[in-house]
Amino acid sequence: MIETIRELAKKTDEKILMVVLDGIGGLPMDLDGDTELAAAKTPNMDALARESQLGQVELVAAGITPGSGPGHLSLFGYDPLKFVVGRGALSAVGIGVKLSAGDVAVRGNFATLEGDRIIKDRRAGRPSDEKNAEIVTKLRGVIQNIDGIPVEIYTESEHRFVVVFRAQGTPLGANLSDVDPQDTGVQPMSAVAHDDASQTTAALVNSFVTQAEAALKDETQVNGVLFRGYSDVPHFPSFDDIYKLRAACIASYPMYKGLASLVGMDVLEVKGEEDALSGKVEALKAAWGEYDFFYFHIKKTDSTGEDGDFKAKVKKIELFDALLPDLLALEPDVICIVGDHSTPSKLATHSWHPVPLLIRSKYGRKDLAQRYTEDESLRGSLALRKGTDIMPLLMANALKLQKYGA
Repeated sequence: MIETIRELAKKTDEKILMVVLDGIGGLPMDLDGDTELAAAKTPNMDALARESQLGQVELVAAGITPGSGPGHLSLFGYDPLKFVVGRGALSAVGIGVKLSAGDVAVRGNFATLEGDRIIKDRRAGRPSDEKNAEIVTKLRGVIQNIDGIPVEIYTESEHRFVVVFRAQGTPLGANLSDVDPQDTGVQPMSAVAHDDASQTTAALVNSFVTQAEAALKDETQVNGVLFRGYSDVPHFPSFDDIYKLRAACIASYPMYKGLASLVGMDVLEVKGEEDALSGKVEALKAAWGEYDFFYFHIKKTDSTGEDGDFKAKVKKIELFDALLPDLLALEPDVICIVGDHSTPSKLATHSWHPVPLLIRSKYGRKDLAQRYTEDESLRGSLALRKGTDIMPLLMANALKLQKYGA
């Protein structure tokens, strides 16, 4: 499909705004209740829905729960089953770390362990960025290399950090199992290599975990590390080359900036605190005349869902709704609101449920949907779509695709 779109794409003056409400899909807390979207007071999204086409999106495939990386790749038109990248590389690139051939980057969580290394909290209570930096400095003081392999440790945000193992002549493999069991009440797992090339990497990871726990033994909350998302240097076809679009990313979290950078988008500076909505709006306004496509990311709709906090997720949805008029005032020719996956507060984790999709352009057909919610999106004319359908639909609505065939 990418090759076909590349052949059909053409430059026009129309502007496309893709808003990704991270983890937006939800579930009722009980059978008779509302989802977070349905419970939220969203007059601006409701009004926009009545002017738009709605549907639902499966980012990977039926029943498959997407990670944020595959979910976003799908939205950008890259088949996530073909274009695979680990969370480590996304986070590393997002914070400006340069990766070389043979290096392996790993995404880490600081965690709280108790008793016999039992995981009490996979996110260590979401420590402050200042505490994160303090712990990273402590680890750097005791782990500079393992068995002659240089080890670099970087702060990301809250409980997240990044480790890069630098190859020394022989490339390191990235095909190994997670340390993070993605559950509490159990011990961290040991990394196990799935091929010969990853044997060294697995040994490095397990040694790092042991050394880190020893270095953090006096910490009461941030006293363990969990790893997942190993990756070497990924390569993607350029977003601009495929779609003939000059694209900009407006995001705060490193992973999302990293992914946008890997596909060739310009990552714009966002002022203010992490995920500050006003700073993102100002960045969008300032760059509006320079780009054809804008990826505008909202994170906290996901974080609150992961925390299992239904009311907080509702509040974050309402905060986005309040700023929506500022986005619409720029008069995008095509605006899309979608999620990269569902994160129901009821599950406190990502889920397989499709996410609602909204597309407004002057060329959309009339729709029956009255709100941007899971239930109402089922009434929409876009029906159930693959994530990789979204970019072709946005391009078509912006009159940026030529006719296929005679």
